[in-house]
Amino acid sequence: MEALDLARWQFGVTTVYHFLFVPLTIGLGVFVAGLQTAWYRTGKEHYLRLTKFFGKLFLINFAMGVVTGIVQEFQFGMNWSEYSIFVGDVFGAPLALEALLAFFLESTFIGLWIFGWDRLPRRVHLATIWAAVIGSNLSAYFILAANAWMKHPVGYEVVDGKARMTDLWAVLTNSTALAQVPHVIAGAFVVAGGFVLAVCGYHLLRERHAASAAATATTATAAAAATGGTAPAPRGVSRGVSIWRTPMRAALVMTAIAGALVAGSGDMSAKLLYEQQPMKLASAEGLRHDTAGAPFSPVPGLEVPMLLSFLATDDPNAVVQGVEDVQARYEEQFGPGDYRPNLPVVFWSFRVMIVFGLSTVGLSVLGLWLTRRRRRGTPVAARTPREIPAWFARICLLALPLPTIAMISGWLLSEIGRQPWTVQGELLTAASVSPGVSLAEVAVSLAVFTVLYGALALAEAILLTRHVKTGPEPAAPAAPRTPPSRDDDESADARLQPTLMY
Repeated sequence: MEALDLARWQFGVTTVYHFLFVPLTIGLGVFVAGLQTAWYRTGKEHYLRLTKFFGKLFLINFAMGVVTGIVQEFQFGMNWSEYSIFVGDVFGAPLALEALLAFFLESTFIGLWIFGWDRLPRRVHLATIWAAVIGSNLSAYFILAANAWMKHPVGYEVVDGKARMTDLWAVLTNSTALAQVPHVIAGAFVVAGGFVLAVCGYHLLRERHAASAAATATTATAAAAATGGTAPAPRGVSRGVSIWRTPMRAALVMTAIAGALVAGSGDMSAKLLYEQQPMKLASAEGLRHDTAGAPFSPVPGLEVPMLLSFLATDDPNAVVQGVEDVQARYEEQFGPGDYRPNLPVVFWSFRVMIVFGLSTVGLSVLGLWLTRRRRRGTPVAARTPREIPAWFARICLLALPLPTIAMISGWLLSEIGRQPWTVQGELLTAASVSPGVSLAEVAVSLAVFTVLYGALALAEAILLTRHVKTGPEPAAPAAPRTPPSRDDDESADARLQPTLMY
């Protein structure tokens, strides 16, 4: 084993761990902003309670993402100095934009959102969360643009063995980036949707359990009837239509729409792979040799004739390059070497991504059907929400890891499929590692990061679990009120005036 092997493992482990938080932060931020917008427009208290509840989960995840993301930049200097020297002039521009523009925008307005609940007018406070959300998405765009350049380098020239940027606009509008950004962002909404569905499923099941326990508690029921009252409901449990129906329906819609966008942008990415990274496409499909009318193989031994050619080119008879033939061409172009990625990992990560992603989207479509309003023949005023089945809530809870696994599998497909290149056609991974770093040094840092990230993972799990179990703040006692004014917060109902919550 060499330092290169452990350096790759370290970067892979830390990046996968960091990537656990990024999609959820992007998607959940938009979801929280949507809830607060609903509260601002309607004045309904349950929107405020849900905003604060999911806002806490968003902030926990955001903080963990920031902590783990800082390590990524240090690794460029520690383990990948040759890579940094080669790509610094190009790679530094989008990363600088990400840090100076997007991240500062995001972090500044998140701070204003946290501490501005009882200090800023409602309209301004709402704008802060949307500004933070915009910053998150801009941050993702700049990082993905830099990553896309590694797969399809444009707008540069090589001078004295270093890549020198000649066109920033070409880098930021790289065709690979324009396909990759919507694919990843839409995937982030699927992850966030799956997370919200799991949280709602948990609380719906808890409500069912509490209702069942209350129904069997005959003594408490009799006592409540004798006094003319009702048995008290546990915290987070409502009578009638559950508070969790609203976020569940919103998450179902978000996941279904995002799933369609993932599929559309994924089709664009496949067509670009055909043109720009034929080895990755062939590896993902297990295609060994150039084939006209290439079949698509869902699993080994099962083939759909000509489907791969159609998906890659819109022509069912087109020739798709195979792994061995691309290898031979690369040897002629770049010299002797093994230009094939880890074929089993690339092949199966593609299928895991598709199966788990489709499962999550399918769950959202099923949920939309189950939670639809009564049939059309019923008068609109008399239509009532359908009860959410307990078995569906349980599936939502159990399906929590599916979209995240799909996202991680997609990242593995994207990055391992590019190997052995760090910059496609320009710089090999073996030539990117720091020459002065020893195997022992990388092993020590890998061990430290593994232990540290394990502790952070435990802290994240404990914090999220604790806040999910606690649930939103109890509803305030009912009192006459008017919707909050958009222009004058001081004239709004004091009962709805939020206080500093973090």
